[in-house]
Amino acid sequence: MEELIASIVRGLVDDKENITVTKDEPIEDGTIVYHINVAPDDMGRVIGKQGRIAKAIRTVVRAASTRVGEKAAVEID
Repeated sequence: MEELIASIVRGLVDDKENITVTKDEPIEDGTIVYHINVAPDDMGRVIGKQGRIAKAIRTVVRAASTRVGEKAAVEID
């Protein structure tokens, strides 16, 4: 799942070296939280106008995690 998130974000940013995707331990309901960290200059590109790109990333990750039997959430730090 980290590789999927990284490949999506890699297509959006200019500084491809500063992309890190980390995951937390599952919380009570089994949801795994993934954290996306990018360079400060690229933060706007990942979030998008009114959060549209961030929402799309969350939707894709949620759909992909459902296919493998997980629950996932994405936070952009």
